[in-house]
Amino acid sequence: MFILGIAGAALFYGDAVITPAISVLSAVEGLKLVTPVFEPYILPIALAILIGLFAVQSRGTAAVAAWFGPIMTVWFVVLAVLGLIHVGDDLEILTAFNPVHAAIFLYTHGVVGLVIMGAVFLAVTGAEALYTDMGHFGRSPIRGAWLGIVFPALAINYLGQGALVLAEPDALRNPFYMLAPDWALLPLVVLATIATVVASQAVISGAFSITQQAIQLGLLPRYEIRHTSEALAGQIYMPRINLHLLVGVVLLILIFKTSSGLASAYGIAVTATMAVDSCLAFAVVWRYWRWPVWAAALVVMPFLAVDLSFLGANLLKVAVAAMCRWRSPLAS
Repeated sequence: MFILGIAGAALFYGDAVITPAISVLSAVEGLKLVTPVFEPYILPIALAILIGLFAVQSRGTAAVAAWFGPIMTVWFVVLAVLGLIHVGDDLEILTAFNPVHAAIFLYTHGVVGLVIMGAVFLAVTGAEALYTDMGHFGRSPIRGAWLGIVFPALAINYLGQGALVLAEPDALRNPFYMLAPDWALLPLVVLATIATVVASQAVISGAFSITQQAIQLGLLPRYEIRHTSEALAGQIYMPRINLHLLVGVVLLILIFKTSSGLASAYGIAVTATMAVDSCLAFAVVWRYWRWPVWAAALVVMPFLAVDLSFLGANLLKVAVAAMCRWRSPLAS
């Protein structure tokens, strides 16, 4: 269990590097739809935003944290409104609520079904990040935020994207931004970028927190820790960890160049972390809650089965990439 805990923490560091890179890059890529003139500047703009984000970490987040809640509320309201506008484009999309369609598709399409699972996994990521703050806020606020705001807004937005694609197949190239009318495209890009900066801030703070805990457990050297708030002990800044994360994020953007290229690596990191979490949950239910082994397994195994299915689907991308790389010299 100890080894699994360390592995989960290590995977979280990977998540902490990939999340800012893919989030900000995908948001800034919307500028290409505003005008093709922006296309050569996508990478420089994304890098400038991320470097600025890491540069201000030493000042702490207390001054801007009060804006995080309102910004994310506006973001999810906009997501819901954009989805509602387009759900009527093709009401057949409402049949997506029937899970039988997904089961039949996976059963009849074999490996292709797994590939699709890996592709759509990003639609359900982020929920696990919401629950990482349970220690700060407790269960009730997080449940309220998820069930009352986040989940409904995301579901409505995805329904709208699906209806738009069914009605206009050309929208497949970027269904999210194409939900917005032309006049709202640039404001939507700006709002999306701000929202991804907030999300990136959360995962950076999480990396500082998990490093502090690892130091207290004797698993890492005693890195410098600066407290940035007189009132909140959890608001800390770690210069060396901040630098490591920045270097990792910059390298990822320069290597992968697009959010679609980063998506595969992101899915593997998140699904592996979720699988480790399920294994640790089994240990908690069995050893600390003192449930019988069979009862603990009965509760945890369905979650672990879903996690491992998604992990396998995302790992399939590695095999496909390796096969393509192996064939390319032969083709040439």
